[in-house]
Amino acid sequence: MIQELTNEAIELLKKLIETPSFSSEEDKTAEHIEAWFKAHHVDYKRTKNNVWAVNKYFDESKPTLLLNSHHDTVKPNTAYTNDPFKAFVKDGKLFGLGSNDAGGCLVSLLATFTYFYGHKDLKYNLVIVASAEEESSGPDGLNSMLEVIPQIDVAIVGEPTLMNLAVAEKGLVVFDAKVEGTPSHAAHPNDNNSIYNTIEVLQWFKDFKFEKSSEVLGDVKLTVTQIKGGSQHNVVPADVDLVIDVRVNDAYTNKEISQILEEKAPCKIKARSLRLNSSSIPMDHDLVKAGIALGRSTYGSPTLSDQATLSCPSLKLGPGDSTRSHSADEFIYIREIEEGVAIYIKLLEKVL
Repeated sequence: MIQELTNEAIELLKKLIETPSFSSEEDKTAEHIEAWFKAHHVDYKRTKNNVWAVNKYFDESKPTLLLNSHHDTVKPNTAYTNDPFKAFVKDGKLFGLGSNDAGGCLVSLLATFTYFYGHKDLKYNLVIVASAEEESSGPDGLNSMLEVIPQIDVAIVGEPTLMNLAVAEKGLVVFDAKVEGTPSHAAHPNDNNSIYNTIEVLQWFKDFKFEKSSEVLGDVKLTVTQIKGGSQHNVVPADVDLVIDVRVNDAYTNKEISQILEEKAPCKIKARSLRLNSSSIPMDHDLVKAGIALGRSTYGSPTLSDQATLSCPSLKLGPGDSTRSHSADEFIYIREIEEGVAIYIKLLEKVL
């Protein structure tokens, strides 16, 4: 049964690749996922472009484990040499947009959920959500489903990790900052030039360090990523705008990061949102212990996923390699999907 489900999962992934599904435009891939559930006689529901189901013998008295991955993709970059919407296999690699991020994870989790769907006497309920709008952190993705699905106690989020255990993930806060000065004609003296004032501000951001480090996620990483100021060659602008990207470890909440920068930064600064928090799972959780027993390594992930929307313990785990995500001529090895389904099932057998 496992091999049959794996083969079917690979065929589903080919269909998903060949169906454009940019964030908020996933209606057609949602239909393919609905077809999977229908073919396997799984009762399911669809909320906008999120398709979800619970195990057949769901019991409200038991804790609930969420299985989640997304079926939206970024837009293909201009460096593609293959048709991004053509699924084909060459040298053991399945090529196509979304194959690695995160189609391989999604179909492997669908196969895993289907394998356990009809099992009785599980220790956990299972909920699976094939979610939309992950790539854009949109309003109608997994975050919108948390009030729709049953309350969850722990989650496995399918993202490419080479089937190793990402036991923590950095959060994200994006800040808009403004360096002020005195506007003037370029021909006249000005000791308060906003562009020159920016030099010291940039140096402050470059040198600033948050005190708390994390054993798993390391230091908070602050990076100035955008700068904009001035509109004419002969006018000193009143201000210069900066954008600062802050990757937050599990030693801080996003609110704490915002408070620190608002208090200490030598310019006006404001967070766009505080909702994309860091996430983690205790090292002594049954899921982690089961993964380690299967020979999987643990690490902290610097990249953001739908874990950021969850308040429960969560583990990021999936087939594929994160370094291939959003790359030209994206691919996933067929053997990685086969391994993904096998490890997911072995992991859950130890827990369920």
